Amino acid sequence: MDTKPRNRYLPLLLTCCILLADQLSKAWIVSHIPENTIGYSFGGNFLYIVHVRNTAIAFSMGLGLPLVVKFLGFILLPLLLLVCVAYIFFRKQEYLTSLQSWTLALFLGGGMGNLADRIFRSFRVVDFISVNTYGFLGFDRWPTWNIADASLVISGILLALTLLFPAKGKKETTDV
Repeated sequence: MDTKPRNRYLPLLLTCCILLADQLSKAWIVSHIPENTIGYSFGGNFLYIVHVRNTAIAFSMGLGLPLVVKFLGFILLPLLLLVCVAYIFFRKQEYLTSLQSWTLALFLGGGMGNLADRIFRSFRVVDFISVNTYGFLGFDRWPTWNIADASLVISGILLALTLLFPAKGKKETTDV
């Protein structure tokens, strides 16, 4: 029995898990930690679990932009990007390695998590992980982030690595 079609969509379980973990963690933060406060501290001041809202994108870029620009740049553009990635995932599987399929699934989960916040939380993405960087790169603390952000960063790094260093020889199959 050929299980290839079923295994082709197996990475979407990762998408669902990332989206679920992201949204459940954000819901917990919103209901248990008042906004703009530290709820928990670990390792002295190394790791804080906080409740902050980001009305911009990475590193608070675009904070003061007009609402219409935020709508176009923070909702429509990411939505278009997610549609393009989903198209590649569903329609161009034969060109993807197994790792690339899983990486795109990881990206979709993270992208949908933050997009859901922007749509259902009035452009305000819930961030809650704050790490002390002890001055690395000029930061006292790394900008606060969430599970979706981590998924997007990891998927971006993995995708770049798979494109920069393609598998030698025969292409991996999408069987898992």
